[in-house]
Amino acid sequence: MSPTSSVHAYCTASSYALKQLYEGFKVRYKATLMKDVVHIEAEHENDEVKDIFCFGYGVTVFWGFEEKEEHRFLKKIRAFESRSTEQPERERMHFSFGEVAKIEEEEIILPDRDLYTRLAISHGLAQSVKLATFENTIQKTIDTTKNIPEQLAAQGKIPLSKREIRKKMGELFVERSSVNLHSDILDVPEFFWEHSELEALYSMIANHLDLETRIEVLNQRLDTVHDLFEMLGNELNHQHSSKLEWIIIWLIVIEVIISLFTHYDHTTRYRVPPSVTAANESR
Repeated sequence: MSPTSSVHAYCTASSYALKQLYEGFKVRYKATLMKDVVHIEAEHENDEVKDIFCFGYGVTVFWGFEEKEEHRFLKKIRAFESRSTEQPERERMHFSFGEVAKIEEEEIILPDRDLYTRLAISHGLAQSVKLATFENTIQKTIDTTKNIPEQLAAQGKIPLSKREIRKKMGELFVERSSVNLHSDILDVPEFFWEHSELEALYSMIANHLDLETRIEVLNQRLDTVHDLFEMLGNELNHQHSSKLEWIIIWLIVIEVIISLFTHYDHTTRYRVPPSVTAANESR
């Protein structure tokens, strides 16, 4: 078995401008624009493997690099990022070459040096690190809003103003939409429609990283956020209805007061003075 090297996946942004990235790097590197991914082959010696795969959904996978080299390259890629992340997510593993493709602990054994073999594995690693960003985003959202149901259970109402409720609803909508809009990247990549012989490698890494179960858990968390969104919407409607009810009540009170004053004014205006009544009686 050959010596081990590192394979690292980083999620650094919501997305990359792949075409511009390819145009920017092909001048200095051996770059290839594939479907939804740019491959960059770095200079290497002998039989070393040094590949970079940049996926359109904001993930870069490095094969055979030192961490300091990876960070230097990631700085160069920032110019092509959309919605860069403050703290990139990272997936770490090792790889070597052997007779049969398998994963032992955190080491990937590759059966050959074919580029597409590494790309098949990279798809799974990239999805895993992208999924991790979704998991963290949704979990943070749940953690920051979990006191709202507790307050509703304890007090029977949500102690937030309409402005605060609308703000919370906006935050929930943005986070949920961000995940939903990118959920298709967690499906089996289209790459394997044309390279079905490599799907077993993708399945191997996907099973190791437990992608299917994590996606199910993510969907459950999204349902939790959706329920919270609806609860806030109902509370907002309730507050609006309560306000309308009080407006109607005060309008009725005002109408009654006006009616009383009108009736009082009418009776006093047409009341017969006592002197006139006495004079009439004397006749």
